[in-house]
Amino acid sequence: MGAVTSGHSLLQGALLALVMLGAGHAQAASSVLIWPIDPVLEADQQASALWLENRGTETANLQIRVFGWSQSGFAEQYQNQRDVIGSPPVAKIEPGQKQLVRLTRTKDVPPGQELAYRIIIDEIPSAQPPAAEGGKTAAAIRFQMRYSVPLFAYGAGLWSKEDSTRPRDPKGIGVPQLSWRTVAVDGRPYIEVRNQGAVHARLTDVAIKQGGQSKPLAEGLLGYVLPGAVMRWPVPGALASESALQVRVNGGVQVQSIAPGR
Repeated sequence: MGAVTSGHSLLQGALLALVMLGAGHAQAASSVLIWPIDPVLEADQQASALWLENRGTETANLQIRVFGWSQSGFAEQYQNQRDVIGSPPVAKIEPGQKQLVRLTRTKDVPPGQELAYRIIIDEIPSAQPPAAEGGKTAAAIRFQMRYSVPLFAYGAGLWSKEDSTRPRDPKGIGVPQLSWRTVAVDGRPYIEVRNQGAVHARLTDVAIKQGGQSKPLAEGLLGYVLPGAVMRWPVPGALASESALQVRVNGGVQVQSIAPGR
């Protein structure tokens, strides 16, 4: 599998553009459009499709890699792996053109399990900076854009993403089982969220409710908690014992209110 690398060090030196999951498409300043933004590999699928479109005015040179994704020590961890392969690994997309990336599994997921991956797409800057008038080289700062797209693969008997076009066994739906508590780290308050369910939890629109008032923690994406993992986020001030965590899980219609664990 290769050495485990933390998400922070993996992304060091690049401008990270996290593809947010609140809309059907996602677009960053580099004008690379990516869809779908929540691809999955169902138990009966050997491959899934990811589309990249260049909506800019310059050629986009992209490198596509798929890493295993886990969480430990309250941090994201990425591992080299060959269970899911993205093809082609390198794409050159002209302005206005699209590229299909085929996400192919080479190994089955154990029954009843969800495995998580991150598709890392790096935009490789042009080798030469643009020329200025008179043939002189213009001084320019060129950023390397990085996109990170989550991918989840499922074993037989388990599914998570709603899809009206696919037959579903209602007994196979996986749901997160969340609990949370407050902790202090170096004198600063944090919330820890634990997921004891079979599938991931994507946490959005998160707020702390106490004393009849809600204090927002994240209006969009706060983060993920993978199955069996615990993640931690800072909160703005101490929390009362009767506080409740209000959160939208995996894009659900209703915001859930979760009491703290004991």
